[in-house]
Amino acid sequence: MRLMGYRQGMEVNGYKIEPGANLKGANLRKADLTFAKLRGAKLRDADLMDAKLRDADLMDADLMGAKLMDADLMGADLRDANLMRANLTGANLVRANLSRAMLKAADLDGADLSGASLRLAKLLDADLEGATLRDAKLRDANLWDADLDGADLSGANLVGANLQVAKLRDANLMGADLVRADLTGAKLTGAKLRDADLREAEMMAAVLCRANLESANVCRSNLSGANLAGANLKDANLRGAYLGGANLTGANLAGANLTGAKLWRANLAGANLAGAIMPDGTIHH
Repeated sequence: MRLMGYRQGMEVNGYKIEPGANLKGANLRKADLTFAKLRGAKLRDADLMDAKLRDADLMDADLMGAKLMDADLMGADLRDANLMRANLTGANLVRANLSRAMLKAADLDGADLSGASLRLAKLLDADLEGATLRDAKLRDANLWDADLDGADLSGANLVGANLQVAKLRDANLMGADLVRADLTGAKLTGAKLRDADLREAEMMAAVLCRANLESANVCRSNLSGANLAGANLKDANLRGAYLGGANLTGANLAGANLTGAKLWRANLAGANLAGAIMPDGTIHH
């Protein structure tokens, strides 16, 4: 379907495109709905594959189960929208506003969410494998059990985000703001966390094998029982961090600041502590 762009009150396949419209199950594949006013529209199970929805107003719209594969939603307003179980594989959501949106179990595999606002969004069990979230705003978002393996979250704001048991293997979190984030049981094997801010983050039982935390700010974080085997923590700030029972075998802690850190029962076998500031303030030689 090739349309010439959105016009107020236009009809597509007999469906009127307007705020609050009932478009449940509508076939809008490849439709050009740039700037469309669809606030509060009912689009449950609608087919919007390859549709052009740039800067569209979809605030509070019901898009549950909608097919939005490869759709262009750049700059779209999706605040409070229901996208539960929606298929957004490969969708363009650059700078889209998804604040408070419901994205539980949504498929965002390979989607581009660079600079998107996802504050307080519900992304529980969502598939974001390989997604691009550079500089995305995810403050207080719920990403419980989300799949973010290989995702690019560099520079993202994840302050207070819930990332419990999330999958972040080989994810790029360089420079990300994870202050007070909950990463309990998260799987971060091979993740890039260089220069990330993890102050007061909850990382109990997190898996950080081979993760790169060079120059990361991890002070006052709870890493009790975390698996940091082979992790690169060179020059990391671990002041006051709780590392009780953590596995730090073979970890690189050269130059790390461990002042006041709790290392009770931590396994440091084979760890590199050259130049590290130890919990008592002495420098390890």
